[in-house]
Amino acid sequence: MLYMVVERFKNAPAIYERFRDKGRMMPAGLEYISSWIDHDFKICWQLMQTEDFSLFDQWIANWRDLMDFEIVPVRTSIEVREMMDKKLHAKS
Repeated sequence: MLYMVVERFKNAPAIYERFRDKGRMMPAGLEYISSWIDHDFKICWQLMQTEDFSLFDQWIANWRDLMDFEIVPVRTSIEVREMMDKKLHAKS
């Protein structure tokens, strides 16, 4: 399952120092796909994937002192289009 993780930075330089020294510190089974960061270094949007939502708790424990998290389950636009097509055909 895909998740959009919204990270609100408390201290961007400290985040990148820890990342440089320790990496992402993600448990096995939690996969980083890609990320985008605003120009002010305050918010990061990360696309991640896992079948075990509880893995987020382990990962967040490594970072919660430096950022706040919001985790939103997401689907690709292609998946949504296919779901909607099936619903529309079911009504016909």
